[in-house]
Amino acid sequence: MSGGRNGRVVLWLVALVVFMGAMSFAAVPLYDWFCRVTGYGGTTATAERGADRILERQITIGFDANVDPDLPWRFRPVQREVALRIGETGIAFYEATNLSDRPTAGTASFNVAPFSAGGYFVKIECFCFTEQVLQPGETARMPVTFYVDPEIVEDPEARYLRHITLSYTFHRDDLPEAADASPTN
Repeated sequence: MSGGRNGRVVLWLVALVVFMGAMSFAAVPLYDWFCRVTGYGGTTATAERGADRILERQITIGFDANVDPDLPWRFRPVQREVALRIGETGIAFYEATNLSDRPTAGTASFNVAPFSAGGYFVKIECFCFTEQVLQPGETARMPVTFYVDPEIVEDPEARYLRHITLSYTFHRDDLPEAADASPTN
């Protein structure tokens, strides 16, 4: 009787491990979807062009970069911060270097802090959620073009902000088949 009971416990534990593995694999796309639907986590807006108006008030945008320990890359913002007027279009660059001796792929997720600023930080162009493949030793410079929506000054929670931080984290991806092929001698 206890053998059948132990078998069920083992089956449940195996199912739990498989479920947790599947959830960790899907974490980045699920987080992206969740944030876009709910606005949680400092999710930004996107636009095709810059703001319609530019205010005199300035705001400082700080840039942060992180890399998942499983990805052998160095990733950093080229500049640590930039000050611009609210509504003014800015551009910042991030740099990623593959420190390994083989091609590797990664995808960046982002966050904006404080959360109250997320809906007012508008990205026009961004490398986030787009797979990047770097060859051994290769360095890529990736731009992000953005502005802070002038509507921020109407929000009781965000109107007095003077500093917003845009943070990216690169996560390891499986290589696409074409990039994974090793050269033959």
